[in-house]
Amino acid sequence: MVKASMMKEIWTSLASVMGVLAFCQTLLQTAFPPELRYASSKLFNRIFNCFSSYCYFDITEIDGVNTNELYNAVQLYLSTSASIVGNRLSLTRALNSTAFTFALSNNDSVLDTFNGVTARWEHVVTQRQTQSFSWRPISDEKRGFTLRIRKKDRPIILDAYLDHIMDTATEIRRKNKDRLLYTNSRGGSIDSRGHPWESVPFKHPSTFDTLAMDPAKKAEIIKDLGDFADGQSFYQKTGRAWKRGYLLYGPPGTGKSSMIAAMANFLGYDIYDLELTEVSTNSELRKLLMKTTSKSIIVIEDIDCSINLSDRNKAGSRPKNKNTNTNTNLNLSAAAAADSTDQDGGGNTITLSGLLNFTDGLWSCCGSERIFVFTTNHIEKLDPALLRSGRMDMHIFMNHCSFEALKILLRNYLGVEAEEVEKQVLEELEEVTGKAEMTPADISEVLIRKRREKGRAVVELLEVLKGKAAEKNGKRGGGGAKGEKVIDNEMMMMAMEEEEEQEKRALDSPKEGSELADDCSNKGDDDDDDEQSQTTTTTTTTTTRG
Repeated sequence: MVKASMMKEIWTSLASVMGVLAFCQTLLQTAFPPELRYASSKLFNRIFNCFSSYCYFDITEIDGVNTNELYNAVQLYLSTSASIVGNRLSLTRALNSTAFTFALSNNDSVLDTFNGVTARWEHVVTQRQTQSFSWRPISDEKRGFTLRIRKKDRPIILDAYLDHIMDTATEIRRKNKDRLLYTNSRGGSIDSRGHPWESVPFKHPSTFDTLAMDPAKKAEIIKDLGDFADGQSFYQKTGRAWKRGYLLYGPPGTGKSSMIAAMANFLGYDIYDLELTEVSTNSELRKLLMKTTSKSIIVIEDIDCSINLSDRNKAGSRPKNKNTNTNTNLNLSAAAAADSTDQDGGGNTITLSGLLNFTDGLWSCCGSERIFVFTTNHIEKLDPALLRSGRMDMHIFMNHCSFEALKILLRNYLGVEAEEVEKQVLEELEEVTGKAEMTPADISEVLIRKRREKGRAVVELLEVLKGKAAEKNGKRGGGGAKGEKVIDNEMMMMAMEEEEEQEKRALDSPKEGSELADDCSNKGDDDDDDEQSQTTTTTTTTTTRG
């Protein structure tokens, strides 16, 4: 009974207090209009800010009618630290992205440190009070970030901190974005968007960790690529175009294409696979270069057999004439014919000078942060002008599989480290790997077949390597009829390969093939005329003697 009366008194007192508060609120609203309350609040904030040691910066999502790029950059930047120290996070995945992004939840905060200075970020989300007219729909929520730093640190880190945020966000976007593999359309035709390149997602899994290559050479390449990617200020200071060229050469199956994929995955660059046989003129080649993006790798594979360059090859392939004036006239007429063909747009008239300007001319600097990669199986067939520094800055010889590369293949395909292999077997592998001269592709095929039986796979690989090493020794030191037979077979294979390359070049450039055929026929006619003249002279001399 006593408790009930006490509760009744408490509720009565509480109701009286609430009534007094409501009366006071009504009195304040009547006595103090909204303008006066706003001015008082503003004055209070100014007084508070004068005595406060912090300064605040608001970054809204919408800046007028445009999206604030700094807001998106801050959201991406904070995703790295929010995933570690945040208590309540929101997960997102953007279009064409391969990773999830962590972000601060509504009205949550996180601390960040830059150059020893602590900054506090708060994600502020409020409801919009009035919906103003807009040509595009606007969210009912008003989002923004508030940055709080000490006043004494403002002139020290603010500009550098914001630049760091923008650069980090750009790097995160690049890493999260799916890389693309481009190829040029036939004849330089453009698609519905006006682009001469067609693209597909680039999903090649090759990395420098899985690349079968000497570790020292691999580390040198990684360092060179890292210096290039971080060298914007260096290239600007030295007045050089921000580009670099790599020449990959060596026997087939040594991993040249895997090297290109590893470079793209390491840098996060797109790949433009340029097919020269689909490009007709030098002007088309320049247009293709202009349509490539920054942070990309431009690849020309098997450049020695893609096209027949028409500058030095034509001049070198023409027969010498005793009459210098006649030879000069022939060269001038050939150059004029090539120029007319280039203007008409018919046939493939890419010249060596056009390719050189593509890699190292004025047009090569129309973009930034580009890498040119040429591959070839026969470096001796390339013009020296293509190989000099400034065009191909780094020459990388992709050799046969070494013992160090073999250990990487064992780890990739069998999951076996070198320490897990028997010591005697490992020593035999080290002894015969260099002598066998097998490519990583050939060794990989042996391991793939027996990947489910690791012990048997290593033993079979050793037998294959021993067989190849014995075969190589037989070719080098074999004497008698057997040695001659081996040499004859090797020469026959080389002749067949040379014939296949000549046929491929003839098919790729039928016009040049017809020119060579005409030259050969003209040369044959001249030889017949010379032979007939010589026969007539001999007959006349014989008659005179008689």
